[in-house]
Amino acid sequence: MSAQKDHPPFLMADSTPMARESVRDLRFSSIREVANAGIGRNDILPFWFGEPDRPTPDFICAAAQASMAAGETFYTPNLGEPALRAALSRYLSSWHRPVAESRIAVTSSGVSALMLTAQALYTPGDRVVVVTPVWPNLVEIPKILGARVEEVPLTLRHEKAGISRWHLDTDTLLAALTPDCRALVINSPNNPSGWVMPAPQQAIVLAHCRKHGIWIVSDEVYGRILFDGLPNRCAPSFLDIADEQDRLVVINSFSKSWMMTGWRLGWIVAPDALMHDLGKLIEYNSSCAPGFIQKAGVAAVNQGENVLRDTVTRFQASRDFLYGKLRELPGIETPLPEGAMYLFFRMDGLKDSLALCKALVAEAGLGLAPGSAFGPAGEGCIRWCFASSLDKLELGVNRFRTFLAAGDRNHNRAFSG
Repeated sequence: MSAQKDHPPFLMADSTPMARESVRDLRFSSIREVANAGIGRNDILPFWFGEPDRPTPDFICAAAQASMAAGETFYTPNLGEPALRAALSRYLSSWHRPVAESRIAVTSSGVSALMLTAQALYTPGDRVVVVTPVWPNLVEIPKILGARVEEVPLTLRHEKAGISRWHLDTDTLLAALTPDCRALVINSPNNPSGWVMPAPQQAIVLAHCRKHGIWIVSDEVYGRILFDGLPNRCAPSFLDIADEQDRLVVINSFSKSWMMTGWRLGWIVAPDALMHDLGKLIEYNSSCAPGFIQKAGVAAVNQGENVLRDTVTRFQASRDFLYGKLRELPGIETPLPEGAMYLFFRMDGLKDSLALCKALVAEAGLGLAPGSAFGPAGEGCIRWCFASSLDKLELGVNRFRTFLAAGDRNHNRAFSG
């Protein structure tokens, strides 16, 4: 009798073809799971995704249309069209220390920028520290490359007049940033919490990471969506204080600031020494971002300040409205977000936010995002995207209030006690 042959790699005992183990172990987005439960229903009020409620401005669309009409539908340079890289250089340099266009890579979405950065920096077994709760992509992408992720959670800090805010303890973070750490991943302004990392804290963290040779990957997609001040501000950025050759990669996107979520256009700022290799990675991932979409990006950067100011003004009104309404409801603690486009509120006794959000879809026609989607630090919370009109938000609050008043806590197993 011949010896039984070993099964080939990536095949189960029954010869079923499988993906790599690190891919199989990735979390599926429970935000999508909730949204899928509402697909096909036209009575849903959807606040689950992080997306502005208005379409892309006409002047941005017109730039793409003109580019296509001119026949600009061919491949573009790996690192992006010179015109867009130059426009981004001027834009970033107006807010931060000068950023040369040679340090900017254009990508096909902010998500792609995160993946390219991970491919450039992480190897299997690398230790990556991520501040959470956070958009799940920032935690899961390093795992695709075989990195080990350690989470440092934000906590709630109570202030005067019953106001609470999300807070990052500096000592706790620095204790996690030991010399064996490959990278620190931070998202500020933060999705889902709206937390904004203060400039003095950034300076402490940058100095610590310099000392130990730790990369900082800073997701600053919501950097221009900042509240409680003039609408033409920018959140504190590592670009304000970093040297050109610091181990810093900053990720950004056109999606939120210029209402271009469906266009899939983003960018990376990195040290010069990393740019050649990023160009190779872009070639082997997507080759390039489409030229006509990059032309839309040029229009957004060069002509979009009024759009940004209007967006922040609208979102401030929406935040204040929803914040006030949720604070009226019993059993809910609503920290005040300083930026981004979400309220991330805690509910007394909530132990299964996914179950609650599914119940809200089924029984109230209300689409919210479960806190568990943003990691263990988010369980017990719900995320509500307030990038909507006040009328729509009011309808949503009324449905939420009715759902809670009907005693749904008692029959959906989402709550303890």
